[in-house]
Amino acid sequence: MSHYTAVATATGRDGRAFSSDGKLDVTLALQKELGGIGDGTNPEQLFAAGYAACFATSMQLVARKKKIDVSGMSVTAEVGLVPNEQGGFRLEVALRTKLPESLPREAGRELIEATHQVCPYSHATRGNIPVELLAE
Repeated sequence: MSHYTAVATATGRDGRAFSSDGKLDVTLALQKELGGIGDGTNPEQLFAAGYAACFATSMQLVARKKKIDVSGMSVTAEVGLVPNEQGGFRLEVALRTKLPESLPREAGRELIEATHQVCPYSHATRGNIPVELLAE
C-alpha cells in the first residue's frame, strides 16, 4: 500500500497539466527545439525538477545517517530528449550535485553513489534510461 499517491492530469504537450489537489496547474508547450512555440513548461522540465528535488532530499537522508554535513548542497538535473532508432525519442539524465567544499572529493562521490541506490527516481530510471552522476 502506498504512503502517498500523486495524481495529475495532462492534455498534451501543447495543453495543460494539473494536480488533483490544485497545487500544480501549468501551461504546457512544445519546445521551440521541437518545432513548438515554447511558451510554457514541458514534461522534461517537470521531470528534471522532480528528480532533482527527490535526489537532494534522498542525499540529505543518507548524509544524516552517515553523519555528513551537506549544508548548502544542491542537485541540478538535466533531462535530455534524444532521438532513438525507431524515429521517436528517449530520455537521458545527468545529475549534477554541488557539494560543500569542506567534503573530501572521494567522500562526496561515495555519498552520491549511495544516494543513487536509495532515491525513488533513481530506482524508477535504473535500467531504463542512462543517468550520469556528476559531482561539482
